[in-house]
Amino acid sequence: MRILVAISGASGIVYGRRLVELLKKSGNETFVLVTKGAEKVAEAEGEKLPKSEFGENDFGAPFASGSYKLDAMVVCPCSVKTLGEIANGVGGNLVARAAEVMLKERRKLVLVVRETPLSYIAIKNMETVTLAGGVILPASPGFYHKPKKIEELVDFVVGKVMDQLWIENNAFKRWGSGK
Repeated sequence: MRILVAISGASGIVYGRRLVELLKKSGNETFVLVTKGAEKVAEAEGEKLPKSEFGENDFGAPFASGSYKLDAMVVCPCSVKTLGEIANGVGGNLVARAAEVMLKERRKLVLVVRETPLSYIAIKNMETVTLAGGVILPASPGFYHKPKKIEELVDFVVGKVMDQLWIENNAFKRWGSGK
């Protein structure tokens, strides 16, 4: 699969970094797009970002067009600003434009929204993206697997993202699996 991972300026950069690691290990062709906001948040969180192959305003990138065969796009983490731009068709940067392409071409788009609490506007934007065919996957880890480390909580969310992409993974302990 060809997958674009966009890392926007929401807290939780570790989710995007870990997703990129696991997607690349799984053998999928993985592109990375990091916003300026993500760079600022990564610095605040002390998190190392994966290398971005494209600038956030590079509208010459292949996935700015529906003629490029991108199988899936994940915005991880997804800020409510980015959510709003996607929900309202504001193609002001490459993240929003690529997401619009995914929706119009009826391809897989997953937004890992990382915000709490949620405003009514954010909830309506999530509804809009869902009705347009996108998947809202909040960064809300489960606890039934009795996590002992932050990495286990991160892997739970990242594993759920990979499930949405139909990529086999053992990132987290599944309900009733015993392991």
